[in-house]
Amino acid sequence: MRVLAAAALGLLSASALAADVTVINDKAFFPEGPVMVEGKLLYVEYGANRATLWDGKSNTEFWHQDGCGPSAIVPFGDNYAVTCYDSGQMAVVSKDGKTLASYAKDDAGRPLVGPNDGTPDGKGGIYFTASGPVEPSSVDGRVFHMKADGTIHEVADDAQQANGVTLSPDGQRLYVNESVAGRVNSFKVAADGSLSDRHMFLVLGQLPGEAPNANPDAVKFGPDGNLYIGEASAGRIVKVDLKGQVLHRFEVPSAAAPNFTFSADAKTIYIMAVDDMSAAPYPGKVYSMPNE
Repeated sequence: MRVLAAAALGLLSASALAADVTVINDKAFFPEGPVMVEGKLLYVEYGANRATLWDGKSNTEFWHQDGCGPSAIVPFGDNYAVTCYDSGQMAVVSKDGKTLASYAKDDAGRPLVGPNDGTPDGKGGIYFTASGPVEPSSVDGRVFHMKADGTIHEVADDAQQANGVTLSPDGQRLYVNESVAGRVNSFKVAADGSLSDRHMFLVLGQLPGEAPNANPDAVKFGPDGNLYIGEASAGRIVKVDLKGQVLHRFEVPSAAAPNFTFSADAKTIYIMAVDDMSAAPYPGKVYSMPNE
């Protein structure tokens, strides 16, 4: 997300790129937080304040809200939740692209600062992260649980730029990235949605072949049960097993690959990429490539 816009990002050499990468949108503006629904790809464009739908042939605007700065669109019951990073809101959007509600505070009355990424909780609600202030040294990032009725409750704090979040397939553990710290953490999930047993799963920069200051952005479980990590510091998605061992890397010809999702048949990975992180509107691309 935008919290990492000042990171030093270098383009990959042509020799490192996959030959079978396909561009499905060559004029996206900081594409982020995608989801596949009924064979269609939905993703947000932070730099354009919109959500975009790709139907397999063309990209069209699905939803727009000036000042939102959206960073993810997440299934939320029969609707969607959009994390508005810039305006500090969680917007609830209908399946036909209409804003139904907007929430800016948790149940303790505290404002949401930098809502970033989200994942369904399997019960009609979602978990989402809020990165906190932009300052790299800040440890004010938080994790929230948002119930189906819109109630938002803090379930974890003290994160250094909380970002990507995903629930394990069995619903037992929640994985959360701390982008600036370079960490992927894991929590035990209780029946009431609360979190405990926080521990560090891995440090991205300590994996073989990664730069010491590598920044994880998105994190998701793939259809194969392994974890996939999007990088804000490279045009790369890294796949690791549950022991943290690198299994594969997906390389794209862009400076950053912050987020991604999978096709319904799991054979394709769709990658949200940014070419220029230095200034708005952060031009980028949306790619597809085989999920090896």
